[in-house]
Amino acid sequence: MSPSASSTAVEVCGLVRSFGTVRAVDGLDLLVQPATVLGLLGPNGAGKTTTIEVCEGFLRPDAGIVRVLGLDPIADSAALRPRMGVMPQGGGAYPGVRAGEMLNLVAACSARPLDVGWLLNVLGLTGVARIPYKRLSGGQQQRLALACALVGRPELVFLDEPTAGMDPQARRLVWDIITSLRADGVSVLFTTHLMEEAEALADQVVIIDHGRVVAKGSPADLTSSGTQRQLRFRARPGLDIGPLGAALPEDCRTSEPRPGEYLVDGLIDPQVMATVTAWCAQQGVFAEDLRVSRRSLEDVFLELTGRELRS
Repeated sequence: MSPSASSTAVEVCGLVRSFGTVRAVDGLDLLVQPATVLGLLGPNGAGKTTTIEVCEGFLRPDAGIVRVLGLDPIADSAALRPRMGVMPQGGGAYPGVRAGEMLNLVAACSARPLDVGWLLNVLGLTGVARIPYKRLSGGQQQRLALACALVGRPELVFLDEPTAGMDPQARRLVWDIITSLRADGVSVLFTTHLMEEAEALADQVVIIDHGRVVAKGSPADLTSSGTQRQLRFRARPGLDIGPLGAALPEDCRTSEPRPGEYLVDGLIDPQVMATVTAWCAQQGVFAEDLRVSRRSLEDVFLELTGRELRS
């Protein structure tokens, strides 16, 4: 099948996958359009990695339909694998293999590989090309895994936590590479726990919890809720915000998400602003860094999936 034979990069309909009595993915739908970047978000145990591994052909679905570049990832794996790149969690390389050897080995399995030396240089790995994988830092291992995913010139790339363990400079480099992939017509499906990363990179975001989709759309769509806004300010920690909440309109919610950081969610208009500043004056505090903004993707994520820790 030619690359143009499918109008979608990834299409998942009603995916179900269980491990014993635990249903990791429960009727999930997912669609990745060509030359776009989709961020798959969710708490630990939400089913992100399981979904990715089914799409990659490493796991067989219990139910549902999965098509990757128009092909069945298991039945058509021989035809599909040369067309996609995979960056798993944890790198997946042999501990004793040298970084350059590992990338050369993957390149040798590709019909039209990128120049290995060039790719090592782009990802800042030239200086560690002769270092065994087990002696690389976590960020270097991640960059090597990304290089292995890209060296075969894939049409579609799966990236599972692509910047885990990376310093800010390396993270920005990976962001630039993902942006360049999209510009070159490559489709990208990635998972991340970094909401800033999803907002910066994804054309579409799908948030899942307990194996089900709980929200989807562009980052802008998910963070703009009609005329809803947020008013944030800093003041002395531990203020009693009950009276402030009672003085505000019913659609406004007040909270102190971090000590000394106060948040008002709702329809923020001049009257709400005046009420907040008057309350601060009554408390004898100065509202520092007072600003009005849209909700962040992290705010949306926490609203949908809860604030409790997941193991």
